[in-house]
Amino acid sequence: MNRYAELTTLLRDLKLQAMADHVSDVAVKAVRANLSHEAFLYELARLEQEQRTQRRIDRLRRESGVPREKTFATLDLAGFPPVARQQVERVRRGEFVAQAVNVVAVGPPGVGKSHLLASVAHTLMQQGVAVLWSSTAQLMQRLLAAKRDLRLPQELAKLDRFACLVLDDIGYVQHDQDEMEVLFTLLSERYERRSVMLSTNLVFSEWTRIFKHPLTTVAAIDRVVHHSVILDLTGMPSYRAQAARAAQQAAPATTDAPTVEEVPPPDA
Repeated sequence: MNRYAELTTLLRDLKLQAMADHVSDVAVKAVRANLSHEAFLYELARLEQEQRTQRRIDRLRRESGVPREKTFATLDLAGFPPVARQQVERVRRGEFVAQAVNVVAVGPPGVGKSHLLASVAHTLMQQGVAVLWSSTAQLMQRLLAAKRDLRLPQELAKLDRFACLVLDDIGYVQHDQDEMEVLFTLLSERYERRSVMLSTNLVFSEWTRIFKHPLTTVAAIDRVVHHSVILDLTGMPSYRAQAARAAQQAAPATTDAPTVEEVPPPDA
């Protein structure tokens, strides 16, 4: 075996795959550019780090469940209120995760709450932050099943490895007593330790529809908003309703087609 083959084999044995893949090309460039040994080694190490970072980001995205198409590239921030845009710029830097701060997007159906939180989640993963996205209803069913099997602490521990948990549509489904209890437990477990991002079409005064009891509602809100950024989108029009109206105006008139008002859009 020649020295080059020995080197690539050694690099692969050391789990330095990118260095093994690029050592030949970098060596050629180093000779042509008369690079020092340090510069040659630096370039190989840089490529290895770059590839490892990208692999980690790809893994975080696969595990997150975040909708892939909902990013800042496909979100029209110009339609958001000025104050909300300023808050979004602050949030997308990702510092809130290290500080265990929560983010709450509040607004009516169709204004882009889910899209906004998904965009922030993608930015966080690009920074190497572990994120889990779930509809609140699905996650509550997961926790209820764990509670029935007497393994709720273990399930909460699994969620704890995600620095940021995104609960989409909290309040969109009316929770029963058991769901309310596990949701409250989840929020309490993460309080001041891990970040939660929430989207909701209910203002805080309506959260009794989620937690049923006034004292529990106050305690839950306190844990969510104590350290939080509130993205108030309550005054925004539904972009889906606007798109539907535009489509109706462009389409040939019919007598039996439902109007936008007759078919309210689901939450975003």
